[in-house]
Amino acid sequence: MLEVLHRLLFATLDAAPALVFAALGAVLSERAGVVAVGVEGMMRVGAFCAAVAALVMPTPLAVVMGMLAGAGLAAVHGFLCIRWRSDQVVSGIALNLVALAGGTFLLETHFGPNGTPSIQQLSTWELPGLSSVPVLGALSGHAAPTYLALLLPVLLQFILTRTPLGLRLRAVGDKPHAVATLGLSVPALRWGAVLGGGLLAGLGGAVLSTTVLDRFEQHTPAGLGFMALAAMVFGRWTPLGAFFAAAFFAFGNALRIGLASSAPGLLEVVPQGVLLALPYVLTLVVLTLQGQRNSTPAALGVPYEQESR
Repeated sequence: MLEVLHRLLFATLDAAPALVFAALGAVLSERAGVVAVGVEGMMRVGAFCAAVAALVMPTPLAVVMGMLAGAGLAAVHGFLCIRWRSDQVVSGIALNLVALAGGTFLLETHFGPNGTPSIQQLSTWELPGLSSVPVLGALSGHAAPTYLALLLPVLLQFILTRTPLGLRLRAVGDKPHAVATLGLSVPALRWGAVLGGGLLAGLGGAVLSTTVLDRFEQHTPAGLGFMALAAMVFGRWTPLGAFFAAAFFAFGNALRIGLASSAPGLLEVVPQGVLLALPYVLTLVVLTLQGQRNSTPAALGVPYEQESR
């Protein structure tokens, strides 16, 4: 039993960082009032650019390139939504479609439809004294993004709830005109949140191709960006809430892998497609159980118009 728990926890910790980073990026953007539907596309470009960069440079630097790629796509979103006041949902969907088509085109043009060549994955860290401890030993043997994913939600929660910057970001998503009366720039605050969210979403994508996989594949990130949005909603737009929801969804993915590997006979009874859908079914169940609880920022999706004050 302890061995099963160990394996499930280890697999969850491996799968969670990409979801956690994307969910935190969505929280940051939407707390400032800008809809983050484009997280899936930002993850995709982050994963692609990190994988390609890792072919010619050290993998940690390639992860940074993936983050910058995510921020670059977020900048397009910010330009459309903050500068030109476009419909934020339509803009996000358009970015997802561009990332899907553009990534597919570049992949098939330069590497073929099966994915990029294998890359050097991020090295793992062994935590002294934990490796031999039952269950808790699963905390050891992961790459740096796993440990960052455990610390960053706490840090971001502190920033949003205990610092002046966090108060301003939350206020700009609820009452932007009140923020403007204090002499603060609403567009600047929203730009910072959108770019920060893009960096985190790009990091989530980069983690997929440099730790979970060792390449970029055709279907990456396979809907994880939308799952991250669901984690944000279930977490009520808070970093810690999004973290726990993302961890739960990652546990569903680990459970799927565990069932397929430890009970191969199960595949003779349950179609493999059902197991592949398990994390997404859990997402739908969680959102259904959430009901009408709503903590949506009041000005989410509403373009800021200074002259309307």
